[in-house]
Amino acid sequence: MRISIRFKWTAIISIVILMAYIFVAVLAMRTVQHVASVNEINTFTTKLVVGGVVVFILGVLLSFFAVTSVLNDLKKINKTIDDLNKKPDSDSRIKLRKRNDEVYDLTVNINKMLDRMQAYTNQQKEFVEDVSHELRTPVAVLEGHLSMLQRWGKDDPEVLNDSINSSLQELKRMQSLIQEMLDLTRVEQIDSAYLEQTTEVKSLFTQVYNDFKMLHPDFVINFDDDIREGSKVRIYRNHLEQVLVILLDNAFKYSTERKEINFAASTNSALLEVVVQDYGLGIAKNDLKRIFNRFYRVDKARSRKRGGNGLGLSIAKRLIEIYHGSLEVESVVGSGTVFKIELPLVQEDEKDDENETKKND
Repeated sequence: MRISIRFKWTAIISIVILMAYIFVAVLAMRTVQHVASVNEINTFTTKLVVGGVVVFILGVLLSFFAVTSVLNDLKKINKTIDDLNKKPDSDSRIKLRKRNDEVYDLTVNINKMLDRMQAYTNQQKEFVEDVSHELRTPVAVLEGHLSMLQRWGKDDPEVLNDSINSSLQELKRMQSLIQEMLDLTRVEQIDSAYLEQTTEVKSLFTQVYNDFKMLHPDFVINFDDDIREGSKVRIYRNHLEQVLVILLDNAFKYSTERKEINFAASTNSALLEVVVQDYGLGIAKNDLKRIFNRFYRVDKARSRKRGGNGLGLSIAKRLIEIYHGSLEVESVVGSGTVFKIELPLVQEDEKDDENETKKND
C-alpha cells in the first residue's frame, strides 16, 4: 500500500517532537518529585499532559504545513516534467518564487538542464533537416542522369560520358559531405583522454606551412613565425592540425584574384595566437554571425563549385572551444577575411608536472 510522503514525514516529525517533549517532561518530573508536595506534583503532571497534547497538535500542524510547502514545489517540478514528456519540444520551465534554499537551487539547475536539452534537440532536428536538404540535390541529380540514360542516353556516347562524369562528381560531393558529418559527430564525442594531450606548436606550424606551400605553388604564403621555442598548447595534435587545415583551405579556396595568404602565429606569456588572412571575396556583415553554423554557406552556388559543404568552420569552431580557446572572424566584402585563434599555453609548472609523470611512468 502506497503511503503519501506528506503523511509519512508529518508523522515522523510529529513523533520526534513528541518524543523530545516526553524526554524533557520525564526529566522535569524527576526534578519536581524531589522538591514539591504531592498536590504540586499532581498539578505539574496535569500541566505536562496538557502541554504534551498541545505540543503534539502544534507539531502535527506545523510539520504538515512545512512538508506540504516542500511537496507543492516538488509537484510543480513533476508537472513541468510531465508536460515535457507529453510534448518534448515544449518550452515549459519550472516557475518558483525566488528564495535562498536548496529547492530553488534545484529548480534553477533543472531549468538550465532543460535549456541545454532543448538546444541539443533543436540542433539535432536542424542537423537532420540540413543533411536531408544537402543530400536531396546530389540524389536528384544522380536519379535524373540514370533515368535519362535508361530511357535513351545510353545510346549516345557523348551524353553517356557527360552523365557519368556528372554522376561521379555528385558522388564525390556526397562522399565529402558524409566524411565531414562523421568528423562533426566525432568532435561532439571527443574522448576525455584527448583533452589532456599537449602539442608542441612550432614544429606543427612549420609542417602545415610546408605542406600548403607544396600544394599551392602558385600562391604567395607569408608565414610569420613568432612562436617561442618549446611552447605547448593543451590540444591533441591532429585536432589543431585539422583546424589549421580547414582555415587555410578556405583561404586558398576563396582567393580568386590576389593569390596571397598571410599565416601568422605568435606566443605570449599565456596564449598562442594564430591569424589566417586572405585577400579574397570577403564575407558580408550579416553573414559573419552565421558562418560557424552547420551547413551555412555565404554563397551556396560558389561554395558547391569549390567543393564546400558548410561544415568545416563548424568543426573548427567546436574543436577550439572544447580546448577552451576562441575562434573569431573579421571580414570586408571584396577585401578578404581574417580568422583569429587563441589557445591557452601550457605553463611551466604544468610542463614540470608532465615531465615528472613521464619519469614515473
